Amino acid sequence: MSDTKLTFKEMCARFDVTPRTLRYYEYIELITPDRDGRSRFYGPREIARMTLILRGRRFGFALEDIRQWLMIYEHQGTTAQMTEWLDKADAQMIELKSQRDQLDETMAELKHLRDETAVALKTGG
Repeated sequence: MSDTKLTFKEMCARFDVTPRTLRYYEYIELITPDRDGRSRFYGPREIARMTLILRGRRFGFALEDIRQWLMIYEHQGTTAQMTEWLDKADAQMIELKSQRDQLDETMAELKHLRDETAVALKTGG
């Protein structure tokens, strides 16, 4: 990895997050920037972690799950982290399928009610 360091503002822009979000991720110790006085600088490690955090959020993982997954890398290494990732990904895919099924059912019910209402409106009744 390069020795590129991003400022707070650059980090927000690169990942399209608000300053509040970035500060929150720091507060809950998902990322730990280098500090020089009040300035914060994000190196390759923090940039990589932020990429993983946002990817995890996009896939619907809770921040605590993401934190635990990142800690596995710190304490047990890549293989353990990848093994845990497979387990978490499998479980999340099951959860997302369940949510999709519920959404499909809700949409079908809404369409049925909408169609009944449209027929009632046309027949005056």
